[in-house]
Amino acid sequence: MRPVHTTGIIFGFGGNALIATSFWVLQRTSRARPADALSPWVVLIGYNLFCAWAVTGYLMGATQSKEYAEAEWYADLWLVVVWVIYFTLYLRTLARRAEPHIYVANWYYMAFILVVAMLHIVNNIALPVSWAGAKSYTVWSGVQDVMIQWWYGHNAVAFFLTAGFLGMLYYFLPVRSGRPIWSYRLSILSFWGIVFFYIWVGSHHLHYTALPYWVQTLGMTFSVMLLVPSWASAGNAIATLNGAWGRVRDDATLRFMFVAAVFYGLSTFEGSFLAIRPVNSLSHYTDWTVGHVHSGTLGWVAMIIFGAIYSIVPQLAGREAMAWPKAVEWHFWLAVVGTLVYVVAMWNAGITQGLMWRAYDANGALSYSFLQSVQAMAPYYLLRTLGGAMFLGGAVLCALNCRATLHESRTRDLAHDRPLAVQPAE
Repeated sequence: MRPVHTTGIIFGFGGNALIATSFWVLQRTSRARPADALSPWVVLIGYNLFCAWAVTGYLMGATQSKEYAEAEWYADLWLVVVWVIYFTLYLRTLARRAEPHIYVANWYYMAFILVVAMLHIVNNIALPVSWAGAKSYTVWSGVQDVMIQWWYGHNAVAFFLTAGFLGMLYYFLPVRSGRPIWSYRLSILSFWGIVFFYIWVGSHHLHYTALPYWVQTLGMTFSVMLLVPSWASAGNAIATLNGAWGRVRDDATLRFMFVAAVFYGLSTFEGSFLAIRPVNSLSHYTDWTVGHVHSGTLGWVAMIIFGAIYSIVPQLAGREAMAWPKAVEWHFWLAVVGTLVYVVAMWNAGITQGLMWRAYDANGALSYSFLQSVQAMAPYYLLRTLGGAMFLGGAVLCALNCRATLHESRTRDLAHDRPLAVQPAE
């Protein structure tokens, strides 16, 4: 059930948001339509077919048992085909752009598409038992398999759950706030810092394992260094809102984006902190890691997606605002409070677990059994359920609001969304 959850949320929800917004941003920053009308439909249908194929396989026991890469060989091959079409379409559209400059959001989207392809192919090289069966065996073995898996696993976080969504942030936040990005040069510098540092950090998942000690240390070191470009992006986004705080107060959609930037900064700090070996010895295998992951996925990824949704859907419907403006406000508070309740509960649960597991009595025996540590989790898991229910309630409200907005769509040409006419130089 867990890979059904992670695949559905990361690839189903997050992946579709990335593909949709990448097409939206690309056309508007390039002033060009997609290179052809068929490829976007192939990407849309093909990608969601992969998600459905993978999830149904898990329910029938077809899994590689690799974190975030559980899909078996047949689904993996299909995704490669779809992804090549996606990347080719993106490059072809960029090549026919009417705007000479490539805006930074497109750099983040291209990094996301290219590196995810590289990660997916290398980590999933496998030999099927038969062409008619689902089972396959990876070509990697032993500690090499572990290292490649976490090179993939953490860079899936880096380039799927970070780089792509930074592209989303760098477009929708300035547009919604009516302010130019605070420092365009800083956005470029942070892009190259994130791309270079992130690719090395996967081994921090493997402290105290059979992985060579120097490789563990390399991952820890680059994880700490990663804080600089990550905070540069978060700070750049927040500084962009200088002079627009009145809009943040009054516009729940912009508030979603602001909270996303804050959570991005907090999550990256926590990630660098948890990568330090002595801290990792307390946090690893506990619910502290669960809290960290969800502060990133709920607080950063989901919040910026909701901001993008509330920016795009009214334009698709030919409206100035969502059909239920008050529901956006309700969604914001349900999402923020639900995320905080969930994450704080998991932080406390994880630290409690870590301390109970390493507590010894005067005779040198463990002070608590594993069952006692599980029983101690009861109040935290109750809070986790409450926070998750609040967040889910907000997401359902968002879906209903989108349906109502699109149902009441009007045929109207929004002037500010038309490509600029090319003017001769004076």
